Amino acid sequence: MINNKHRKIIAFLSALLLFVSLSACSRGKKANGFQQIVPVTAAYVTKKAMPIQIHSIGNVQTISSVDVNARVGGELLQAYFKEGQNVKKGQLMLLIDPRPFTIALEQAQANLLKDEAQLNYETENLKRYTKLVAKDYVTKDQYDQIKTQAQALSATVRADKAQVDNAKLQLSYCYINAPVSGRTGSLLVKPGNIVSINQPNSTTLVNIQQTQPIYVQFSVPEQYLDDIRMYKHKGTLKVGASFKNSGNNSKVEYGELTFINNAIDTSTGTIMLKALYQNKDVMLWPGQYVNVTLTLKDMPDAVVVPSRAIQVSQEGQYVFVVGKDNIAETRPVVSPYSYDHESLIEKGVSPGEIVVTDGQLELVNGSRVQLKNTLDSGNTNQ
Repeated sequence: MINNKHRKIIAFLSALLLFVSLSACSRGKKANGFQQIVPVTAAYVTKKAMPIQIHSIGNVQTISSVDVNARVGGELLQAYFKEGQNVKKGQLMLLIDPRPFTIALEQAQANLLKDEAQLNYETENLKRYTKLVAKDYVTKDQYDQIKTQAQALSATVRADKAQVDNAKLQLSYCYINAPVSGRTGSLLVKPGNIVSINQPNSTTLVNIQQTQPIYVQFSVPEQYLDDIRMYKHKGTLKVGASFKNSGNNSKVEYGELTFINNAIDTSTGTIMLKALYQNKDVMLWPGQYVNVTLTLKDMPDAVVVPSRAIQVSQEGQYVFVVGKDNIAETRPVVSPYSYDHESLIEKGVSPGEIVVTDGQLELVNGSRVQLKNTLDSGNTNQ
C-alpha cells in the first residue's frame, strides 16, 4: 500500500523529470536556431596615449615628530609661541627660571678666580724654589712640596673650569629652542608650573611635527614591484596625492617616490612605498588619508578598452568580443593598469575589435548579441 509519504516522493520525482525534460527541450530549440538574442552595449578597442599608473590609498606621515622635554628642573616662566604655530629650528620656545642656574654659574666662576689666583702664587713660588734648590739653599723635600702644591692647584683650576662650563650648559638648558622646524601641538605644561626632571618619565612640554617636507606612505600589490624598480631606475617617478578640501573640491599635491621597503608584507602580499612632498602650502596634514596615483610612464600607443569591459574569473581576466554575425566569444586578456575608467590591454585583443561593456551577466561563450548603442570608432588605429 502506498502511504502519503510515498505519494509525496513520487510527486517530487515527477516534477523533477518534467523540469529536466523542459530544459532539454529548451536547449534543443537553441540548437535548432532559436537562440536567445542578448541586448548589450559595446565599444571599440582603441589605440591611444595613456599613462601607466598604479592607484592606492596613502597615509600622510611626518619626516620627524619630536617631543620637546626639559633638561633642567624649575618653574616654567614663559612660552614664546602659540599652540599650533609653526616654529623654525633654533627658535626660542620656552623659558625655565634661570636664576638658580645663574647663581650657580657665578659661584663656579668665583671659585675659578680664587683658585687661579692661588695657582699663580704657587707657580711663582715654584719658580723661586727651582732656583734655590739648584744652589742648595733649600732642601729637595721643600722643593718637592712646593711643586706638589702647584700641581694640585693646577688640577683644581681645571676642575673649576669644568664646573664653570657645566654651569653655563645647565643655564643654557633653561632656554628651550625648537630642535626642528615644524608645527607645534598643545602646550602640555603651562607657565607657572614646576618642571621636574627627576620623575620616572620626563615630562613632555610640547610636540613638534615636521610638515615641510612631508611623506605619504602607501602600499601596492607585490606584482608591481619589478615595474616600479625598473622605471625608478630610469628616472624620477611622480606620485599624486588627491583629497577633498572643506568645499568638497578635489585637490592634488605632487611628489616623487623616494623609498621602496626592503621586504614584502607576507600577511597582505604588498610592498610599502613612500613619496616625498615639499608641501609648500601645507595642504597635506599628518595622519591624513589620500588617494595615491603612482605614474610609471606615459605610453603613446597603448591598446585600450573601457574598464567595465573587463571581467574576472578563476582563470583570470577576460572580455566578450563581438565577432561575425554578432556572436560573442570570451577572450582572455592581460590588463595590469587602468586610468580614468579605461584599461590597458597588454595582450588578448587588437585595435578595431568590439568588446561588450554592459550586459555580460547574461552572456556565455557563443551567445548572439544585439547592440543597444551606436559605436563610436574613435581612434582605433587598425
